[in-house]
Amino acid sequence: MLDIGYALSNRFPDPPQTDYRRADVHALRHDLFCGDVYLADTKSDRELSTAWGWVPVLDFAWALCDIVERLDRDPMGSRAARPQRAELDFTESTDRMLFERRFGWVDITADWVPAEESPLSFSHAELRREARDFLHDLIADLTDLHEDLAENPAVWTLQARFPRVG
Repeated sequence: MLDIGYALSNRFPDPPQTDYRRADVHALRHDLFCGDVYLADTKSDRELSTAWGWVPVLDFAWALCDIVERLDRDPMGSRAARPQRAELDFTESTDRMLFERRFGWVDITADWVPAEESPLSFSHAELRREARDFLHDLIADLTDLHEDLAENPAVWTLQARFPRVG
């Protein structure tokens, strides 16, 4: 089972003068809500995680939802044997999280993981559901911390673009 999570950093707080209601997409994706993220396979007790403290967690959730959709562009869908690849790069470093879908399964690894370690592997449907749940749960957590964020049109658009899936 896939678990996606985060922790906000105390070392990189948001600027105190931030107007979350009017924060633009660039600020939401690159400047605010820094911390660390992880993807965990709870069945095998393995995870991919960052430990840098500066990863913009909302951007991670947003990018993960984008990647899941990119991995679903082959008209053959879960019957596609040809691998479909995507990567999530972390803007402040050269590290990347790598995704490869073949048939209905997505393998996930990262540049910082030893090559001999096998990737995490999840069904594409589970990855889509968990990525969207993570995005919506994260937005709910962030709006609990910063009520004005709930009034941000970019956040409304993001939630509408990636609704929860059942």
